[in-house]
Amino acid sequence: MNTTGQCLCGAIKYELQNPPAMSGVCHCKNCQRQGGSAFSTLAGVAKSDFVVKSGEMKLYSDSDTDTGNTVERYFCGNCGSPIYSAVPDSPDVFFLKTGTMDDTTTFTPQFHIWCSSKQNWVDLAEDVPAMQKAEGLG
Repeated sequence: MNTTGQCLCGAIKYELQNPPAMSGVCHCKNCQRQGGSAFSTLAGVAKSDFVVKSGEMKLYSDSDTDTGNTVERYFCGNCGSPIYSAVPDSPDVFFLKTGTMDDTTTFTPQFHIWCSSKQNWVDLAEDVPAMQKAEGLG
């Protein structure tokens, strides 16, 4: 069965043709600001596996990043839900915001990135790798 998801208002609906290749948590300040939360939960999916079933996303090009790379942040223009991000170092992958998935029961973080800007009150599981920056992930 394919994974499905949508934005808060339901205008954007999508389907994944294959399961995500990876899952993690980003603690960068820009993800915190985009989601209005302490971090962003992500699933790395192949661009070719991501199919928009309805709606059209808006794009915010986020160039004020710690790496200096521009992160493309796609979201619903109606309700503001972030859908996915794209980074230049990973041109064939989207980083799907897992909160938009209809079923998140299989989400388990494999890593934490940008822990250098993690909220002080967030505790990380000791058995999950935590990187201060985004070493090797874009």
